[in-house]
Amino acid sequence: MKKITYPKQVLDKMQDIVDNCMGDAPPYCQATCPMHTDVKGYVNLIGEGKHKEAINLIREKLFLPATLGRICAHPCEEKCKREEAFRQPMAIAALKRFAADNYDDKKDWNLTIEVEKPQKIAVIGAGPAGAQAALDLRRKGYKVTVFERLQVVGGMMRVGIPEYRLPRHIIDHEYSLLKDIGVEFKMGVEIGKDISFESLKNDFDAVIIAVGAHKGVVIPIPGHDLNGVLNAVDFLREVSLTRKYDIGKKIAVIGGGNVAIDVARSARRVGAEEVHLVCLESRPEMPAHDWEIEEAEEEGIILHDGFGPVKIVGNNGKVSGFEIKKCVSVFDEDGKFNPKYDENVKKILDVDNVVFAVGQAVDNSFDQEGDLETIRGGKFKVDPITLQTKIENVFVAGDASGRSVIAIEAMAEGRKAAISVDRFFNNQDMLEDREYEGAYETWLETDLKEDDIDIPRIKTTQRDPKERVKSFEEVDLGFTEEQAINEASRCLKCECKLCMKECEMLGDYCECPKDLFENILKTGEVDPIIPYSCNMCSQCTIACPKDFEIKDRFMDIRKLMIKANDGKSPIKGHGAIEVHQALGFSKLFNTARPAKK
Repeated sequence: MKKITYPKQVLDKMQDIVDNCMGDAPPYCQATCPMHTDVKGYVNLIGEGKHKEAINLIREKLFLPATLGRICAHPCEEKCKREEAFRQPMAIAALKRFAADNYDDKKDWNLTIEVEKPQKIAVIGAGPAGAQAALDLRRKGYKVTVFERLQVVGGMMRVGIPEYRLPRHIIDHEYSLLKDIGVEFKMGVEIGKDISFESLKNDFDAVIIAVGAHKGVVIPIPGHDLNGVLNAVDFLREVSLTRKYDIGKKIAVIGGGNVAIDVARSARRVGAEEVHLVCLESRPEMPAHDWEIEEAEEEGIILHDGFGPVKIVGNNGKVSGFEIKKCVSVFDEDGKFNPKYDENVKKILDVDNVVFAVGQAVDNSFDQEGDLETIRGGKFKVDPITLQTKIENVFVAGDASGRSVIAIEAMAEGRKAAISVDRFFNNQDMLEDREYEGAYETWLETDLKEDDIDIPRIKTTQRDPKERVKSFEEVDLGFTEEQAINEASRCLKCECKLCMKECEMLGDYCECPKDLFENILKTGEVDPIIPYSCNMCSQCTIACPKDFEIKDRFMDIRKLMIKANDGKSPIKGHGAIEVHQALGFSKLFNTARPAKK
């Protein structure tokens, strides 16, 4: 048979399927996950009792499954179809933790690397961004050294997230993968002090800056310089490293985010008997997660939502009180931060300490020569796609770039930086095909089925509030196997392969119609058995949300094949088709009956 020449009209109709078919569209959860974890895949494996397969699937994307199962802000859950329909999203993070805690076996960890390469890479910071970059580049065969100012790994996950949320042995266990695969760690080494940034740039072929936001912020209100005024970053670091802090019996925390909640709950555990949380936002508008606020209140934290600071009151140079006033609005008509207050509604809190949890900044002082451009908060100016600085072999990831807020986003930035470094070494285009790195909007469109009902989300077990404030033991105890299987069974398995469910023939030859027609457009070829296997029933079209006339496309191909084969069937031994083609649609073999009125 001669090579088929496809008319433009036929090609355009195939291209329409390729451009708009949703068969390859990732579920909402997977597209929203900055690391593109196959959420639907591992959740349904758990639902089937295949827990070992589930953790192996998770580890294809994440080297910190137990860590993230505890502390991830899980943006995937916000895009879950059950959240949209019933306000009860899948407990995705808790399911990840279940698989990791119970079925993760270090013997199964992937320690393979590509052929060793000569280039050396320095990573500044052992937080999630730096660790992910180091892991990905080591897998590529590069020599990677991580420099960390602290004596422990984990970055802000380690010294910013309290131990009652993330036990430290979990971090150490999961980070051991990096050492096992050959990443070198130099702990207790401060760049700019122990080693100059200049020498680092000269001694290594590339540098990735992933220093995190380890610098606390204090608002310069009256009294901010009194003894007893603290910032959240320093407080949480000291508590994380020692489980102790010399703090008063009554304290106030300023801030409405998760860090403020962590400070308040940690303060209870190091001896504070009365903890006030003061934030500008009303409770529904607080940036902290709802469950974090609820757990704090269960532990006796006193919430003053809708209040802002006036001044810190002092006595003999020491904090003795905190005056606050009612906040009536946080943002102005243009959406800018511009709080307005009711000056007639004020109160003074009797406290010994005031802790500011109102933001963090990056300590960029290691760049003593000022070679790199910086932006607000001490962060570094980078190309938003490549994370490259104006120095071609220096890249930035995580908090230091100002482009990530949560751990999973920092990891995605670490991966992005690693991709850029690899391309840099190989003289490849740094910008090509990078639109799907990090979270993105899926092109999937699905609706609930008639039999989809609101099934309540299963909650994990937690320790009693009265007992948990006495120590830093883990608060959340996770799922039992029965709970995990039941929760996993709530998944709606969001996808669009309705045509594949209606047509066995399509399932034999492709993952979805897009794959099939994309290959035809790319190669100009298709096995004749494929278009001739279609029985022209239109069930695929009836099921398709886009109403693609797939049978018509197969008929187009059949006609072109016959034309290219001098009017004969392209399938060997298919002579009967010639009779069918001649007579099958003639009046002799067909009858027509008028439709009933």
